[in-house]
Amino acid sequence: MLESANRTIGYFCPACRQALIVERSAFELAASRSRVECPCGGAALQVEMLEDRVRLTVPCLLCEKEHTVSCSPHAFLHEKILAFSCSASGLDCCYVGEWGPVYKAMERLQETIDVLEVEAASSGMFLNDMVMEEILEELRDIGQRGGISCTCGSKSWSLAIGFSAVELKCSQCGGNLKIPAATASDLEDLCCKHSLLIRGREL
Repeated sequence: MLESANRTIGYFCPACRQALIVERSAFELAASRSRVECPCGGAALQVEMLEDRVRLTVPCLLCEKEHTVSCSPHAFLHEKILAFSCSASGLDCCYVGEWGPVYKAMERLQETIDVLEVEAASSGMFLNDMVMEEILEELRDIGQRGGISCTCGSKSWSLAIGFSAVELKCSQCGGNLKIPAATASDLEDLCCKHSLLIRGREL
């Protein structure tokens, strides 16, 4: 029998970097595939209550990808706090549990993220310096052969480098394409591409 205890879910939106802490009842979570969506509309955490486990799809601020994690229904409904981590950075990306412990854990994670970003800005460090360097070289090669374009028809673009990703922005319509740059698989994915298409405004 499903208990009526509330569960608190916390994560950081990778699109706007806002902290999301939401309380839902077990009945709400079990009713269907539940979404904890950021008000900016840029990301949403999904919860699926299956027969033998609970599966979460978590958007990650740290590596800017989605992680699929799972736990037992008993742990999901009864533990004071569960922490799920980003495989690329080793830091937590999501918490589930009681309001107080989740809120405190989110505060601690916010402090850690703030410190990492200050260090990255002051020293030029990235989540993975080697991968970022290789990603930038690949983008330079693709750009030099005219392989970067936008759906609006433009081939004029700019590049912004973040802590764990690179963003290509169309100079004409403002469309953007985010390229993850944190893991070896990110580099492998980019190396397989001969061209990149920015999703902008079609004219």
